[in-house]
Amino acid sequence: MPHQSAAIELRPIVQLLTDENREQARYFIPSYQRGYRWNQIQVRQLLNDIWDFVQASDGRPRSSFYCLQPLVVKKLPDGSYEVVDGQQRLTTIHIILSRLGSMMAMLEKTSFQIKYETRDDAFLGDIDLERSDENIDFHHMADAWRAVDEWVNQHGAPRALKLLQHLLADEEIGHNVKVIWYELTSQDDAVAAFTRLNIGKIPLTESELIRALFLRKAGKEGTAAQLHIAYQWDRIEHRLQDDAFWYFLQNSGAQTNRIGLLFDLVAQTWEDKANDDHAAFSYFSAALGERGADAVWKEVNNTFLALEEWFEDRHLYHVIGFLLHHSDRSEREIGSLLQESRKISKQAFQARLRQRIFSSLFGTPKQADGETITDWVRDQCAAVQYRHAVKVRKLLLFFNIATLLENDKSNIRFQFDSFKKHSWDMEHIRSVSDERPNSTGDRASWLKECRAFLATATDEKAPQLIKQIDKYLQSKTIGPDDGAFEKIDGKLLVYFGEAGEGGGNALSNLTLLDSRTNRGYKNAVFAVKRKILLENDQAGTFVPLCTRNVFLKCYSDTVANVTFWRDEDANDYFSAIWKTLTSFLVPAEAV
Repeated sequence: MPHQSAAIELRPIVQLLTDENREQARYFIPSYQRGYRWNQIQVRQLLNDIWDFVQASDGRPRSSFYCLQPLVVKKLPDGSYEVVDGQQRLTTIHIILSRLGSMMAMLEKTSFQIKYETRDDAFLGDIDLERSDENIDFHHMADAWRAVDEWVNQHGAPRALKLLQHLLADEEIGHNVKVIWYELTSQDDAVAAFTRLNIGKIPLTESELIRALFLRKAGKEGTAAQLHIAYQWDRIEHRLQDDAFWYFLQNSGAQTNRIGLLFDLVAQTWEDKANDDHAAFSYFSAALGERGADAVWKEVNNTFLALEEWFEDRHLYHVIGFLLHHSDRSEREIGSLLQESRKISKQAFQARLRQRIFSSLFGTPKQADGETITDWVRDQCAAVQYRHAVKVRKLLLFFNIATLLENDKSNIRFQFDSFKKHSWDMEHIRSVSDERPNSTGDRASWLKECRAFLATATDEKAPQLIKQIDKYLQSKTIGPDDGAFEKIDGKLLVYFGEAGEGGGNALSNLTLLDSRTNRGYKNAVFAVKRKILLENDQAGTFVPLCTRNVFLKCYSDTVANVTFWRDEDANDYFSAIWKTLTSFLVPAEAV
C-alpha cells in the first residue's frame, strides 16, 4: 500500500526536463536495476500510440492528455532523482528527444540527463551507433534510436515536429503527454520498493495510486478527513472481498483490487478521458483538484452504498444480478442502472428492470393477431430447443430466480457466487435416443450406473436385468457392433420408461446442471441422474433450486413413481416454467 505522505500527481513530460530550480533535471539509475531492454516493436508502439492521440486531439477538450505508466522516484540529497520504477519508459522518452534534438533546439528545450551507476552515461547523452556492440545496454539503446529514426523518416519531419510539440506541451497549451509521478519520501526504502514493483512483479495498481491521491489531498484538509477516508476505504475493500457481493456484480473473480470497480464506475461519467489505461486515475486527479477529497470521496462512497443497497434488497439482488450476469460489459451496465435508479422511484425502477428482462428473454410481443402476452411467452418457451443454447440457459436461470422470488417471505437467495465459479450445461432430464453411448468404455460406464440403481430396486424385473448386465460386462468377445449392447440397452430403456422420445430436446426436457456432474454420468436415465444429483445435494454441492425440484418431481401433478420421468411430468414442468415467468414478468393487467 502506498505511503500516505508519498507525492503523487500527473506531471507533463515537459516538467521532467527541469528540476524545481529550473535547471536540467538529473535521473539516477541504480545498480539494482537491470539495464535498458525495450525492443524496436515497443518503441514503435509507444510512438504510434502518442501519434494516434495527437491525431484525435483536435476534437477533444484542451485538458485531454495521453497518460504514461507510473514513474516511481526518490529524491536524493544532491537534487537528482533515483528512478525506482519506470526506467524503460524514461529512457525511451530520452532517446526520442535525442533523435529529435534539432527540433528540440527550435523549441528552445533541452532534454533531461540520465546517469547510470554501472554504465557510461555518455553514450545515452550522445548515441553513437558504432559503439552499440560494446554491451547489451548500448545495443538496445541503439536499436531504440533506430526505431525512432525509422518512424521519423516514415512519417516525415512535419509530423515528427507535431508529435514533439504535443509530447512537450505544458498545461496551458494542453493536448499533452503526462506521466504518473510517484515520489517516495526520504524515509521510504527504494530497494524494497523496487523489489515489490519488479522482482515480485506486483506493479502499483491504479487503486493504490488513487488511494495515495485521496490520502494526500485529505491530509491537506486535515487529519480527521484523512482518517475518515482511510476507515471507509478499508470497510469497502473488506465488503468487496465477500464473494457473494462481488459475484453479484461481476462474472469473474479478481482476487485483489476489487475497489477499482468503484473508481471505474465513478469515472464513467467523465467525458474528458485520457487513454484508457489510466482513465480512472486521470479522472480522480482532476476531480480532487477541483472539488477536494471530501466531496469526491462522498461520490465514491455513495456509489458503493447504492450497490450495497441493491445487494441487501432481495428483489433487486436477483433481477439486477441476472441482468449483470448476461451483460458483456457489466461495468457499463452497472453505470447505466445507477443513473437510471437515481432518476425514478424505486417502484418505477423495478418495473423498468422487469421490462429489460422480458425483452432480454422474449423480445417484443406481436399483438397484431390478438395473442396475449401470456400466449407469447408460452409460445416462445415452446419454440426453444437444445440447440438454442444461450436462450435456454437464460430462461432456465431466470426460472430459478423467479421461483425464489415467488415467496416474498423467504430469505433464500440465488447463489451467484457458486453459480459463476463453475461452468454449467443444459442437461436432458431423461435420456435422449440420439445420444446413446458408442464406445466400449462409455457403454460399460452406462451399464454400471444402471446396475447400481437396479441393485436397490425391489421389483421382480431388476434381478433379471442385473444378470444380463453382468453377463455383458464379463464377456470378453463382445465387440462394439455386434448388437449385444443395443439389446440390453433397449430393455433398460423400457424398464426405466425412456424407450420413446419423451420431449427430446425441448425445454420440457432440459434443466441446468454443473458441467462436472453432467459429463460424469453422460446420457444416463432419469433414475440414475436423480440418485447422483440428490447425493451431490446432500454433500453440499450447489444445485439450482429448479434442478433439484425437477428430480424431486415437485412440478408433477401426480407422482406415480419418483424414479421415472413421464410425458405428463414433462408437460407439468413446462407449464411451471412459462407460468412462473409470466407471473413475474407480466403485469396483472396485461395478462
